Amino acid sequence: QVQLVESGGGLVQAGGSLRLSCAASGRTFSDYAMGWFRQAPGKEREFVARISRTGITTRYVEAVKGRFTISRDNAKNTVYLQMNSLKPEDTAVYYCAADYGVGSSPSNPTQYDYWGQGTQVTVSS
Repeated sequence: QVQLVESGGGLVQAGGSLRLSCAASGRTFSDYAMGWFRQAPGKEREFVARISRTGITTRYVEAVKGRFTISRDNAKNTVYLQMNSLKPEDTAVYYCAADYGVGSSPSNPTQYDYWGQGTQVTVSS
């Protein structure tokens, strides 16, 4: 079992920055690839970014490329999402998730085994 706890959300003006953190506990953190998803009201959960177990490989949804950066610190059992140049359309609840598998569908929420409770990000115009 893996427990994931997100933090760092909040209210920010358009163009601003936030850094989300997700602290993991319960099993060996480096056994899991990690992802960030988001869900806006009335919309489906959307893939945002993913990082491999070692942190070498990352991938992003097109809408956040060049603005968001995913990283991880395996010594601290934590994954981060640095969000710059935020836009109102980035407003959503952001979730981190852990994938113990081989990542055949890294942008599919069903690929992931464990989820955090989410943290709200609100970007005002």
